[in-house]
Amino acid sequence: MDLSDKVILITGASRGIGFTLAKILSKYSNNVIGVYNKTKINENFDSFKCDITKEKEIKKLFKYIKDKYGKIDCLINCAALEIDNDIYDKSKKEFMSVLEVNLGGTFLMCKYTSLLMERGVIINISSTDATDTYNVYEMDYAASKAGLENLTKTLAMRFPYIKVCALALNWVNTESVLEMDQEFLLSELKRIGQKELLKREDVALKIIELIINDDYTSGSIVRMDGYDE
Repeated sequence: MDLSDKVILITGASRGIGFTLAKILSKYSNNVIGVYNKTKINENFDSFKCDITKEKEIKKLFKYIKDKYGKIDCLINCAALEIDNDIYDKSKKEFMSVLEVNLGGTFLMCKYTSLLMERGVIINISSTDATDTYNVYEMDYAASKAGLENLTKTLAMRFPYIKVCALALNWVNTESVLEMDQEFLLSELKRIGQKELLKREDVALKIIELIINDDYTSGSIVRMDGYDE
């Protein structure tokens, strides 16, 4: 796939993987749209403020895209929320807010993207926590990512003309990870056998590979865990 004329939509584009990916893709295409919620993006790619848990705001986003670009070729769902605490400290509101962003928000983005995508690619950013690296403090996050991988497979069935894949990641050197308790992080890396943090740039390049490489079939869950790094 030649990315130069493609309209590429990225959620969670104000920091972390989404921001890095948007900067790299903006070198290939002039039609990159970064979605942010709280932190405004000041870069040389298009950006739009939108809370992906609010359908009314999402409708405004997609009207903007339809009026300006007329289509979407690629959607990468990077936006995510994680609230780590013990089950007895975790409220239902916190639990559901994680699911609402990570699963509900992604569902809405995919739903409305499909209306502007004749043939294209959707990449959902998942986690190895969906299957085997979860811990007791992030049961809501792990559950949301397990649901996201199932959603990826069912979307692939529903939209046979769209390639829908998920990229399941271990720990990545995002700002939020680097700001967390480093002793806990090191203990988790040791527990799951990850030698070092995945680099944001490497993850971004892997996402681009998923987009352009036809060897990855729709419905695939691709793992990038850093064990061989």
